[in-house]
This record gives sequence, C-alpha cells and structure tokens, in this order.
Amino acid sequence: MNVSTKRTQIASAVLIGLLLLALFLPALRWLVGEWLGNDYYSHGPLVPLISAFFAWRLWTKWPLETRRISSATGGLILGVAGLAVYLYALLQRAYFVASLAVIFVIAGLVWYLLGAVALRRMAFPILFLFFMVPLPFVEPLSVPLAQFTGVVSSQFVRLFGVPITVNGAQVSLPNANLVVGAQCSGLRSIVTLLTLVGLMVFVLQGPWWSKLLLALSSIPIATLGNVIRVSSLLGVANQWGADVGFKYYHDYSGIVFFLSALLLLVLFSRVVGCREIREDLF
Repeated sequence: MNVSTKRTQIASAVLIGLLLLALFLPALRWLVGEWLGNDYYSHGPLVPLISAFFAWRLWTKWPLETRRISSATGGLILGVAGLAVYLYALLQRAYFVASLAVIFVIAGLVWYLLGAVALRRMAFPILFLFFMVPLPFVEPLSVPLAQFTGVVSSQFVRLFGVPITVNGAQVSLPNANLVVGAQCSGLRSIVTLLTLVGLMVFVLQGPWWSKLLLALSSIPIATLGNVIRVSSLLGVANQWGADVGFKYYHDYSGIVFFLSALLLLVLFSRVVGCREIREDLF
C-alpha cells in the first residue's frame, strides 16, 4: 500500500467518523444529560472510554498473519437497519431506542468494512457499550426494591433485640421514624456492579460456566451488601438517633459497602476459577 492510498483511507475514515458524530449528536447529547442527572448511570462516561481502550488493544494485539479484512454485505444491512431505527426513534423523541440503535450501526459498520472475523474480535467492546445506555425500567424498580430492603433489614435487626415496626417504606424505631427511600434500594450499586462484572468476565480467564456464575453472582452480592448496610444504618439510628444515622453514617457507609461488595465479587471470581488476566490483552 503506497503512502497516497494510505492517506486517502485515513482521510475517508476521519470524514466518516465526523459525519457519524454529527448524525449521532442528539443521542449523544441525551446520553450526557442522563449521565449527569441520573444517579444510577453516573458511571456512563467511563463505558465508551473502556470500550475504545479494549478495541484498540484487541486490534493491536491481533497478529497480522491471522487478520482477514474483507467487506460483508450483511454488515451493510445491519447498519442501514440500525440507522433507520435511529432516525425513526429521533422523530419520536425515543432517545433510549436511538442510543441503542447507534450501537447496532457501529456493529454494522465494523462488519461491513472489516468483515465477520473482525466483528467477532470486536464483539466485547461493542456489546459493552450497552452498559452506557440508561434503561428506562431501572428507576421504577428502586421503590419496590427499597421496600424489600427495608423489610429484610428490619427482620435482621430484630434478631439483635431491636424493637422495630415496618409499614411500607416507613420504619419506626423507639427513638426515630425513618423512611427507606429509593436511595436505600441498592439499585445504584447493582447497576454499577453489573457493569464491572461484565468487564471482569471479559478480562479474566476461565471456563464459560465459571464466568456465568460470576455474572449471576453480582446481583445477590450487591443486594446482600445493601441489606447489611441498611441494617447497620437502622442499628446506628436506634443507638444514636436518626440525625447521626442519616446525616453522617448514611453517606459514608454507601462507599464502604460498595467496596466490600466489589471485594466479595473478586473473591468469588477466584473461587469459581477466574483467577488469571487474559494475556492477549496486556
């Protein structure tokens, strides 16, 4: 390949990238707004950066002798279909659907320009992008999950002789009345841990069944950690009052118990046999 041809290809790739950026700007603007305003997806900006990093590593670690770069018509069909869904979703102001369609357009472009082999190699960076899109049903789950957490935590606290009654989200202690709200649901930790476990499943070596167990473990580990956190918060409120529990302990305990849940996830990954990092990535 001569220098002129290479420059033409680079210029074409840059032009296509700029056109796509302009086309996808409404969806990107919505995503940024969600990342800044949706507590459950404050980790969103990190997802495309992580995807870009692993796409670069997978490409640079791909031996030249095994690369098979070729165009595929199926990619064009997928890309056009994704683009049609994207434009229709924009007209309907369905930005969630539009954001998902962007990922399908990217997959279609990779498939069309580089071939099916390259698409399979880039499958994780593309699929990981789904974690950056706020799901519309996540926030409504916070209320029933908070009520579940309140009931289970109250039952746990009763084992230590604390007199406590629960009425919906209202929790009554001898010296305080508390409300287990959406912020106590643990949903933020669950969403973040699901993103992290998706990354761990890709980065760590291990049989498929151990990776499946690791992925499935993230929700019960996060839920258990949050129940223990709320239980300890009720214990603090019972001992020192609601002001101490919610003004001081509440804010810092969330970080501590999230890190504890993450540590449990790492330990569980070793138990199921996912102990080593893939050598073809680093």
